[in-house]
Amino acid sequence: MRRRFVSLIACAPLVLTTAGCGIFGSGGEDADLQVYSARHYDLEEAFADFTDDTGITVEFLYGEDAELLERLRSEGEDTPADLFMTVDAGMLWKAAEEGVLAPVESRAIETAVPRDLRDPEGRWAGLAMRARTLMYDPRTVDPADFDPVDSYAGLGDPQWEGRLCMRDETSSYVQSLVASLIDTQGREKALETVQGWVDNDVEIVSNDVELLETIAAGGCEVGITNHYYLARLLEEDPDLPVAPYWASQEGDGTHVNISGAGVVEGSDAAPEAQQLMEWLATEGQSDFVDDNHEYPVNPDVAPEDLIATFGEFDRMQVDAAAYGARNAEAVELLDEAGYR
Repeated sequence: MRRRFVSLIACAPLVLTTAGCGIFGSGGEDADLQVYSARHYDLEEAFADFTDDTGITVEFLYGEDAELLERLRSEGEDTPADLFMTVDAGMLWKAAEEGVLAPVESRAIETAVPRDLRDPEGRWAGLAMRARTLMYDPRTVDPADFDPVDSYAGLGDPQWEGRLCMRDETSSYVQSLVASLIDTQGREKALETVQGWVDNDVEIVSNDVELLETIAAGGCEVGITNHYYLARLLEEDPDLPVAPYWASQEGDGTHVNISGAGVVEGSDAAPEAQQLMEWLATEGQSDFVDDNHEYPVNPDVAPEDLIATFGEFDRMQVDAAAYGARNAEAVELLDEAGYR
């Protein structure tokens, strides 16, 4: 009855923006696994390859991470979901803290995923990394002018006045970056950093792609985006006049966030859901990350060729609890600084 329930309601959204559903390998029958995913990037091929390798069929529902978490809360023990996948470490932490995710024991995940990219209680694990770093116009900017110790705060230097673009304050990427700055540097220093951007007359844009295209068009010269958005644009136009600068390489390192997953509490397919997580972190790691140009979490897996040209970098340690617990504080700080 539970699997029939999945086939009937999985594509009927609880909220208007949840959409997109598919089944791989089921031949029209109910799937073995139901995945609620806020990660919208090229999952179909990875799921299909998982089914080919294991015979386990996968059905998935796309939506925004907060909306899918609310759906899980609303459905409670009657949820058809077996695996929750999201694009923010703070959201994984929040789901775990609310009891939505079940702890699992997995030697494969412990071996494949670095300690700071997985929950110490086994409730979630990162599966892909995205670096949020400085992007610049090499026609007008000398990267030697960036602060190599604290590159994010360095954008508050007066030399960058009128030259900055940033993502809007509603972005979870921006909020997690600021939360990490609060955690590592303290609220006063983080506020000073954001205030410096605002004082430099930062131009706020609605998404990372628009930001990169604005740099390329000469509308601004420097911004902060996730690395894979640049990789996508370079795939289409190798001559795009935008280059990455790895932030804070002489300091705390470049800020990274993760796309990850956890087994839903009460799932009656928990072993298969855990198997999917393990496969995505090991044999299927390249399937999962390469098409979206994300970095593998598994240190034994090389990044795909295009982002390999960006060079190696030292990353900031990920503290999912800080990203999640300090999210509200980050939102308040952005508002206090007039970042809008």
